[in-house]
Amino acid sequence: MASFFRVFSLRNLLVLSLALNVSLIWRVLYEKEDSEAINGPSLDNKREAFRTDSMASEAQATQRTHLYIPSSSSSSSSSSSTVDSNGRDRVINLDHGDPTMYERYWQQTGDKSTIVIPGWQSMSYFSDAGSLCWFLEPEFAKEIIRLHKIVGNAVTEDRHIVVGTGSTQLYQAVLYALSPPDAAEPLSVVSAAPYYSSYPSITDCLKSGLYKWAGDAQSFSKEGPYIELVTSPNNPDGHVRQSVVNKSGGILVHDLAYYWPQYSPIAAAADHDIMLFTVSKSTGHAGMRIGWALVKDEEVAKKMVKYVELNTIGVSKDSQLRAAKVLQVATDGCKYPASEEGSLFDFAANVMEERWKLLRAAVRQSGLFTLPEFSPGLCRFLNSSFAPRPAFAWLKCEAPIEDCEAFLRSNKILTRGGKHFGVGPQYVRISMLDRDEIYDVFVQRLSTIHLRQSMQVDETVE
Repeated sequence: MASFFRVFSLRNLLVLSLALNVSLIWRVLYEKEDSEAINGPSLDNKREAFRTDSMASEAQATQRTHLYIPSSSSSSSSSSSTVDSNGRDRVINLDHGDPTMYERYWQQTGDKSTIVIPGWQSMSYFSDAGSLCWFLEPEFAKEIIRLHKIVGNAVTEDRHIVVGTGSTQLYQAVLYALSPPDAAEPLSVVSAAPYYSSYPSITDCLKSGLYKWAGDAQSFSKEGPYIELVTSPNNPDGHVRQSVVNKSGGILVHDLAYYWPQYSPIAAAADHDIMLFTVSKSTGHAGMRIGWALVKDEEVAKKMVKYVELNTIGVSKDSQLRAAKVLQVATDGCKYPASEEGSLFDFAANVMEERWKLLRAAVRQSGLFTLPEFSPGLCRFLNSSFAPRPAFAWLKCEAPIEDCEAFLRSNKILTRGGKHFGVGPQYVRISMLDRDEIYDVFVQRLSTIHLRQSMQVDETVE
């Protein structure tokens, strides 16, 4: 035994161990390859393949981004259309008035319209505890007055400003403020048809005993007090409106969301007891959810403030501060038009003018539709005379098309039908405020519908 250990030295043991280890490694590798051939790649290989595929996908996505750069953020592009490579199969959604056409202007302003809000700022409920509207940011109130003064579209002297979460909340606040709490029956709320499609649902959504929707103001004949909503320029048809109920006991509420020079000539400063405005249609910032009311009567303003207090305990300070900055930039652009991006209202007016020209040309080429005609008027702000260019097109389908909304839907164009506005189905409302690429596809498609007229009419009538 001793002679064996002398012959089989330590060096021999090391060599033997190395040989055994190499043999074991080769066997493991052989079995692994054989297993993969039968059962597929290992987990590690699958992960590596996934990482490789992911990197390739990201590279392809990056390449697509560089090849196609939209004029706006992609966050809401799917809300307007489903996209393909050539536009033929797009579903164009122009049902809602999402004002994304303004994105191009605000991209050009860069840091001018940017604000930074520190984490410690705007923590209190109160903006100005001593004012009538205690949650109204003073800076926002100042910029509201500046903008109205330079545009000349509303009287601000001797008015109380009430801020709301969009003009929708302010509309509800107005109904609350104007309705007697001890009335024997709900106060009637009316508006001349075609009226804003959300008026009936907003009015009746809470089934309030204070007020109720009573329909078309032109046929309203009930005795007693009432509220008449006057939208001017009107949504959906773009016409300048006056009150139509010819009787005493009524209270007028003027919704002036579209009384801005990009949509309508500013003939004079509106001077009414209650006037509603919104950031969404003046500057395009619908996502801020900010509106304001100019109210002459102090008690009405106090009741409106009370409603907002009960409903949402005020209005977002962050949104108000951002809105103040946006209004400031819009006003400064009017005062100093030499700036590179120019005036917001010049930009929007030019876009709307061009879009209406394209739409009227498409309607003439199709031969299936008609649009309202507007008389030119002098705009004191732009110092020019022009016909209104509304934010919505009130399109009528001519015979034999009976349901215009269904007819356009069959051509992958989504609109809002006339029944929502208190009129017949031969009318639809079409938003004019979407992004350029969406609008261009829309007018091109509308102009060619006549080529498939017989087929589409048959589908609609069935």
